[in-house]
Amino acid sequence: LVSLFMSDLLVGLVVMPPAMLNQLYGRWVLQGDFCSLWAAFDVMCCSASILNLCVISLDRYLLIICPLKYKLRMTPGRALCLILATWSVAALASFLPI
Repeated sequence: LVSLFMSDLLVGLVVMPPAMLNQLYGRWVLQGDFCSLWAAFDVMCCSASILNLCVISLDRYLLIICPLKYKLRMTPGRALCLILATWSVAALASFLPI
């Protein structure tokens, strides 16, 4: 849940203010180099948010189908690996193409 919070917070703090300026002025008013960096952060934060929701759904699914084995399967190390994988996939999907 903290990872989902961080991705949504980054969308609100990093992605939305330049997007708001873009909508208000009808054109990109910031430096040209910042545009591609902003686009990469936009894709990364939105992808991380969606992937975090998928991981939370998977976690809840595993808890429901095997509640007694859940603590053995979902260790803090595995949870950390899932969070790191989520952010890594989101970063690779955003910064490599852009």
